[in-house]
Amino acid sequence: MIDLFKRLTETATRRMDKMQGVPMDLLTRLTKEPLPFATFLGIKIVSAVPDKIVAEMTVRDDLCTRPAVVHGGAVMAFADTLGALGTIANLRDGGRTATIESKTNFISAAPVGSLIVGETTPLHRGRRTMVWQTRVTTADGKLVAVVTQTQLVAGGSEQRSVP
Repeated sequence: MIDLFKRLTETATRRMDKMQGVPMDLLTRLTKEPLPFATFLGIKIVSAVPDKIVAEMTVRDDLCTRPAVVHGGAVMAFADTLGALGTIANLRDGGRTATIESKTNFISAAPVGSLIVGETTPLHRGRRTMVWQTRVTTADGKLVAVVTQTQLVAGGSEQRSVP
């Protein structure tokens, strides 16, 4: 687990694809070695740049409450994962991150079988903390939740590897 985290947090310029010997782009890096919990949730990263991560997740029955709508904890875990990935995309060499605060406003439900889309963007990217806001919508654009989280940034060199 620690080895996986270490590999994910290596910078795009230093991380080399072993087969081709060229730097991996951010989307490739984040999808090639997914976080185990993201795999469990069924999160699929659609696009990734340092200023925005977009992902999708299908609302499965085992992620629901009664009546068959997505559980708030599943929405929060989805958004938390995206905010963490956004922070990872902006870490300095050797940096690490952990969520230290999260706030969720639930707006509407997403029924079982629906596709939800998360888009996370930074509100603040500092040396010690980063704050990300994630909008979770249904595929047709109906707002499900807005999540704001603070990520602790620890370790790493003084130079940020990705702008």
